[in-house]
Amino acid sequence: MAERIIITGGDGSLARSAAAFFAESTYVSDILTPSRKELDVTNFAQIKEYFRAHPCDFLIAMAGACDDELLLKTTEQQWDVLMQSNLTGAALCAQQASRVMLKQRRGHIIFISSYAALHPSNGQVAYSSAKAGLIGLGKSLARELGPANIRVNILIPGFLENSMTESLSSNRKNEIRRLHSLQRFNTDTEVCSFLATLHFHLPHTSGQVFNLDSRIL
Repeated sequence: MAERIIITGGDGSLARSAAAFFAESTYVSDILTPSRKELDVTNFAQIKEYFRAHPCDFLIAMAGACDDELLLKTTEQQWDVLMQSNLTGAALCAQQASRVMLKQRRGHIIFISSYAALHPSNGQVAYSSAKAGLIGLGKSLARELGPANIRVNILIPGFLENSMTESLSSNRKNEIRRLHSLQRFNTDTEVCSFLATLHFHLPHTSGQVFNLDSRIL
């Protein structure tokens, strides 16, 4: 059966790469990568309406935001925006997408977390807290939805050289590279290949956290 895929955060480099990758699959009938204008994950009414109009079999929750700041300098608004963008929005998208999945007794949800969830840098307290929350969300939801044959997994792509990190200096990228035991980075394509393998070829895997790069800290 051909599947319908929704990838939130459609403006992002990884989301665009994933859409192009899955478009090559004969198992996929429709791929939607809504931009923030089309699907603002901080707006529950918009989320509800979007998933009502676009039911899916496979949700990849990539939408998020980053705004690094020390906790002492973090405003309530900054905290709320990061929680809503990275955690609450993902939860609400999963809530609405799973309504159809529950009726059809099948589906898959993948939350895109971050290496910062496990090993945050200074000034990432709000961002890392939200991304760590995705791990708890994913594990809890996997247990909740498992009896209905719905899988939920969490993916940490690791450091990628794409539009999200292009503003970093070469020195900073080299510092990060030296933390990798293999001294190299994954690419968007390699992450997308793993997403496809997890979805199409590991049907009995759920509630797991996959960290794709080679940092060992």
